[in-house]
Amino acid sequence: MTATVTSTSAQPALAGITFPDGFIWGAATASYQIEGAAREDGRGPSIWDTFSRTPGRVYRGHTGDVACDHYHRYPDDVALMADLGLKSYRFSVAWPRIQPDGSGPVNAAGLDFYDRLTDELLGKGIDPVVTLYHWDLPQTLEDRGGWPNRETAEAFAEYAQIVYGRLGDRVGTWTTLNEPWCSAYLGYGSGVHAPGRQEPTAALEAVHHLLLGHGLAARALRSAGARNVSITLNPAVVFPVDPENPTDREAARIIDGLSNRIFFDPLLKGEYPADVLEHISRFTDLSYIKDGDLETINAPIDVLGINFYQPAYVSAKPGTPASLDQPGSEGIAYRAPDGPVTDMNWLIEPASLTSLLERIHRDYPGTPVMITENGAAYPEGPSADGEVHDTRRVEYLDGHLRACHDALAAGVDLRGYFVWSLMDNFEWAEGYRKRFGVVHVDYATQQRTLKDSAKWYREVIRRNGIAAPGSDEG
Repeated sequence: MTATVTSTSAQPALAGITFPDGFIWGAATASYQIEGAAREDGRGPSIWDTFSRTPGRVYRGHTGDVACDHYHRYPDDVALMADLGLKSYRFSVAWPRIQPDGSGPVNAAGLDFYDRLTDELLGKGIDPVVTLYHWDLPQTLEDRGGWPNRETAEAFAEYAQIVYGRLGDRVGTWTTLNEPWCSAYLGYGSGVHAPGRQEPTAALEAVHHLLLGHGLAARALRSAGARNVSITLNPAVVFPVDPENPTDREAARIIDGLSNRIFFDPLLKGEYPADVLEHISRFTDLSYIKDGDLETINAPIDVLGINFYQPAYVSAKPGTPASLDQPGSEGIAYRAPDGPVTDMNWLIEPASLTSLLERIHRDYPGTPVMITENGAAYPEGPSADGEVHDTRRVEYLDGHLRACHDALAAGVDLRGYFVWSLMDNFEWAEGYRKRFGVVHVDYATQQRTLKDSAKWYREVIRRNGIAAPGSDEG
């Protein structure tokens, strides 16, 4: 179930390319990373409020209390999006703004904010794409067990109905969850993300209840009239270090199962892979999987969101302890990046994105896909001329858009591309030291500055493609 990489070049190709008519060009953000206003207008605390305020959890004690102050500056930010020519904007709703306790009474002021944001976007001709959950679980639900608890999945469906009830007349695409792999494995396995628990069994229970929450929410959204329902995954493109070595191939199969098929198969086939269930039954009795759950999880979706940043190369290495963020990975080693990397030390390999998209097209036929996040962290700030010359980000985006074009040429039903991120923001445990934005944010003044990558992306959107380097086409 692994793919084959044919090239590792991250440099722009020489030819110009054009994307299909109607291809969606967008940018993405997440509520806790940009909104700020953490204690305003009735918003309750989330697990990320608690986590970021806990000493030692986040770089230099950074928090999302202010972030990019988008809560107050959203009209200017939407005007900036319009200047870039964005066709769509993917944002997430903060559950604690809507239900401060995770269930029960609704906070009208929270809904009002997203109502205003939606109208502002539509007034600028930008299609809003809503993600209902981008990791900011209400703290009260975590106090009752969090995602390892079935109650959280049921509460999520109620919350989805509430948000749809306010925005459903204007929002066409509804994404239930963003990257459940991170919520489960980083939140409850390694503990490097909120809520910071290191419990392998809880991580696997969280995987199931996140998927169940998606299914319950998808059903609720559909019954309320939602036209397009989606979920966003961050598949690990897994390769054996030595493709000729059967033990390395077996290591890749195991990691692919724990990282990818454990999500893909229930969502798109209505079943967990037998080999994965056998593997994880060493840690858990699987009693949390109830009759009817898989039918619920297998609710039809209209598009599958894919977030992509880097591939993984693994090999068999007996005696290696399991990675905390991947329960069940004993005896398997991850190779350090072997090639150019971003400021996150993530390997740059655009061809592996093509391989991933072709794999989904092959193994899960008939599944439309959307790149809902892709981007790179680089530290460049304003130069003496006041501009931000982030050449490496332009090269990164160029390479990955060409990889998307290659996938389209291979027959993949790829509907659009959302750059991560619209602006520099709170980068989770990394705080504010890692900058993914195509727009620079001066956190002291909140001044926004278009980076060269934003200007380049604006031109990509305008021409619905990439001009050949050196071309004088205008």
